[in-house]
Amino acid sequence: MKATVKWADNAMFVGESGSGHCAVMDGPEEHGGRNVGIRPMEMILIGMGGCASFDVVSILKKSRQPVSGCEAQLSAERAETVPAIFTAINIHFAISGQNLKEKQVKRAVELSAEKYCSASIMLANGGVEISHSYEIIGTNED
Repeated sequence: MKATVKWADNAMFVGESGSGHCAVMDGPEEHGGRNVGIRPMEMILIGMGGCASFDVVSILKKSRQPVSGCEAQLSAERAETVPAIFTAINIHFAISGQNLKEKQVKRAVELSAEKYCSASIMLANGGVEISHSYEIIGTNED
């Protein structure tokens, strides 16, 4: 996997993934930015959410669960001193679908957290306290 990050101006950078997709990163105005792009640490948080969500949806589909939506809501705490690393992250999954089995949803979240999500496992191994929760949104008709 490769990526390139180029300085555009002031506190703005453009990142390009090896697959050819770009993202603009910018700092707040008080740090010389224009606030026109996502912050780099926000990108890490979003990347973790995307990685975990991909796993959860994939696992649910493989277990033949009728998943119709998945929203990962992330909240993070950072150290108050430099480097202001993440110290804790909570990822809450709001998973929707009709007749989803709670046992299967719980297992998908656990497998992502413990085995498959490279981003969250890497952060956890680096000392970040990662917690997971979920809710099922939808009707359960038996």
